Amino acid sequence: QVQLVESGGGLVQAGGSLRLSCATSGSFFSIYNMGWYRQAPGKQRDVVAGILNKGATYYADSVKGRFTISRDTATNTVYLQMNSLEPEDTAVYYCNKFPAGRGASWGQGTQVTVSS
Repeated sequence: QVQLVESGGGLVQAGGSLRLSCATSGSFFSIYNMGWYRQAPGKQRDVVAGILNKGATYYADSVKGRFTISRDTATNTVYLQMNSLEPEDTAVYYCNKFPAGRGASWGQGTQVTVSS
């Protein structure tokens, strides 16, 4: 089973920044496009951003211009730089292949809380 380990979440004031990291195995990382997802309480899990193996990126409208996804092939790590955070960004953030697809296995995620 693939291990996806998210980290970097925390409590931040509105307008602040956080950088999330996702570590996974080399084979998984090299095969799949990677993405970040988030799930707020009582809501479904939604895609936030994705990055293709060739470097093209996708962002949900709600985070365009504020979030940046990147990947480090040397360390098999995917990052999500989050700037100008808003209370609406509060959620548990997960990484996975992009798109994740039905039946995908998920890690524990990392909690991001933005206070107003």
